[in-house]
Amino acid sequence: MRTFIIPAFAGLILAACGGKPAEPVEATEAAAPEAAATSTPGSLELLWTTSGFEQPEGAALAADGSYFISNIGPGDSAALDGNGYISKLNTDGTVATAKFAEGMHAPAGLAVHEGVLYAADRDGVAMFDAATGAAKGKVVMEGVGFLNDMTVWKGDVLVSDSGTATIHKVTPDGASVLAANAAWEGINGILGDGDRLLITTMTKGDLIALQAPGAETVIATGMKDADGVGLVPGGGYLVSSWPGEIHHVGDDGVVTLLIDTKVDKILQNDLNVYGDIVIVPNWEPGTVTAWKIVGQ
Repeated sequence: MRTFIIPAFAGLILAACGGKPAEPVEATEAAAPEAAATSTPGSLELLWTTSGFEQPEGAALAADGSYFISNIGPGDSAALDGNGYISKLNTDGTVATAKFAEGMHAPAGLAVHEGVLYAADRDGVAMFDAATGAAKGKVVMEGVGFLNDMTVWKGDVLVSDSGTATIHKVTPDGASVLAANAAWEGINGILGDGDRLLITTMTKGDLIALQAPGAETVIATGMKDADGVGLVPGGGYLVSSWPGEIHHVGDDGVVTLLIDTKVDKILQNDLNVYGDIVIVPNWEPGTVTAWKIVGQ
């Protein structure tokens, strides 16, 4: 399989140089990358980039089709400072609400379930009304390491803990352990997909399909620092590696590098796929990027 690497992004990402504004600014149309030959993995066409976020990490789809984006906020990402927040973007990347929900320490992964927006925070999972942003409490979780990504699977809200190789089930009344496995060292992305839960790990760079606790299959490996995972409409998966890569994983486990922005210091964090649209927060330089999957 061929490898597709989009050309340098220095002129496309608006926040790559200089200071970031306090709130997200309007999206800008980006020039299309050079065309790549169509092949089994396809390619990604850059749609828009919005700048001005403060250490954005996670994304989730709102009921109206817009996008929620978590912001760690300014300063130390490990500090319990209460300055983290969630933004809401329109489908074209323009800002609907710069601070839709506030008061978290460092929100990472997001999930929406039954009208509630869940956010993985440093000390637990915060909950908000997904329509208004009003706070609905917080599930404080003792002994966690680094709560990271979130998803909904079989009707349950789940959060990954990168520090303890654990997946927790969360309800408004509390949290419990769904599954844990030492082999999931550096667990990061999780995505519910029918009867299986997709998992990525940072240490080995695995993409794993979990059918039930103790029953799993390694689909692919070697994607070091793997972060978000999404399903490709034409088959296979997209997996981001946060230092600046996006990979295509075929159903046969073959990994193809599509995007590499490490040289431009553009991180590729919690990748999410909605139809043929890919939304990726870029912790640095403080942007959110939208791609269209083509050539499938």
